[in-house]
Amino acid sequence: MVVKADGRRQAYEHQKLKLSLQIACKKRPIPTADLEDVVNDIEGSLRDNAQAEVESRKIGELVIQRLREIDEIAYVRFASVYRNFKDKEEFITELKELKR
Repeated sequence: MVVKADGRRQAYEHQKLKLSLQIACKKRPIPTADLEDVVNDIEGSLRDNAQAEVESRKIGELVIQRLREIDEIAYVRFASVYRNFKDKEEFITELKELKR
C-alpha cells in the first residue's frame, strides 16, 4: 500500500510508476529498457524494505534519485511536478543544486 501525503492509502500500481517515468522522459534519448530497469530497481528497493506500506514521498525520492543519475532534463521535469515549486526562485535553486 502507498500512503499519500494527505494520509489516504492506495494500492501500489506498477503502471502508474512506469507512466510517470515515461512522461518525465518524453522525447529524451532514454531506451524503454532503461526505464523498465529503473522501475524494477525502485520496486526491488521497496520490497527489500519489507514494509506493508510505503509513503508516496519515499517513492518520489527514489524516482528523483534515479532520474538525476540517468537524465538531467527528465529529473528536472519530474522534480518540478513532484516538488511542486511555488515560484521560479525555487525552480532556479533546484537547477543550481543540479549544476553542483
